[in-house]
Amino acid sequence: MKRVKKILVLCTIFCVIVGIWFYKNKSIKNDNIDEFKLDATYDFDIEKLKSEGLPIIVDFGSDSCVPCKEMAPVLEDLNEEYRGKAIVKFVDISKNGDAVKDFPVKVIPTQFFFNSDGTPFKPKNVQQSNLMMYSSEENEEHAFTAHEGQLDKSDFENILNEMGVN
Repeated sequence: MKRVKKILVLCTIFCVIVGIWFYKNKSIKNDNIDEFKLDATYDFDIEKLKSEGLPIIVDFGSDSCVPCKEMAPVLEDLNEEYRGKAIVKFVDISKNGDAVKDFPVKVIPTQFFFNSDGTPFKPKNVQQSNLMMYSSEENEEHAFTAHEGQLDKSDFENILNEMGVN
């Protein structure tokens, strides 16, 4: 009987250790799910991103664009620091031109901002924000909020802060 108890205790300890290991590895895998990886060049789906319920920044650019390359480390930092609080994506339109077909992109880099409910972000003071507001041609509703050119990390953080991300 004592021997059976020892075997049960050892099996329980083993199961707990294996369970903890699986739990930790599952957490690491979830941290790398598609919604939170930076590069969305080949799998960009804005509707899927909007369904996540987080504020979104999408940067349309190209790996061959000098200003885009200069801004890449900023986007990488934002993607890491705000993971789980906001979604930050980069789409290389030279590799996937179809990804930009529904967006009013005239130059690269161009960033688009969406609130956690999927609606276009609208800054409190539009005139001082350096952001462009686009309206739908059909019903004149606010359709996009965009910025053309480079932004630095503090600019992005100010926008995220105004979007309610801390």
